[in-house]
Amino acid sequence: EPGFPAQKSSSVLQKKSCILLGVTGSVAALKLPLLITELLKIPGLEVKVVTTERAKHFYNVQEIPVTLYSDEDEWQGIICILSHPQLWKGRSDPVLHIELRRWADLMLVAPLDANTLAKLANGICDNLLTCVIRAWDMRKPLLFCPAMNTAMWEHPITAQQVEQLKNFGYKEIPCVVKKLVCGDEGQ
Repeated sequence: EPGFPAQKSSSVLQKKSCILLGVTGSVAALKLPLLITELLKIPGLEVKVVTTERAKHFYNVQEIPVTLYSDEDEWQGIICILSHPQLWKGRSDPVLHIELRRWADLMLVAPLDANTLAKLANGICDNLLTCVIRAWDMRKPLLFCPAMNTAMWEHPITAQQVEQLKNFGYKEIPCVVKKLVCGDEGQ
């Protein structure tokens, strides 16, 4: 995939910092274009996004100025190989969730919805994002930003699941108190 290796600039090899941004199906995904815009203001930062299918309901793909990956990108390669076995060269063929894991220096999951939180806490990897996280290099930082309705946030299972992610070594960026889409005020 072009863009994975470090790029040459002025004939001097310069390493960019690479952040992989995971986005899930929380209403907070509406802010994805703004988050990317702010991240791109950081000099030397390269950003790629991995989205869940549910997250796509909350933003316009045309407003995303960086490479965006979804389940289709991972499974399309696998289906192509199964449909056309002659295209498979061998065990060293790239696998997207492993290539993304290798590329990134840091992963930020923002927002992390209740559904994906539960999957991660229990080791479920049934989409591209959860596969990347399950394969994550634990020597690299992974930050997560829980975002869900206050009633979901206050359910006792949520605290257990957040604690499980922290036990894995992931860093929580805590919720804020604000007016929610449903009209309630809360975390």
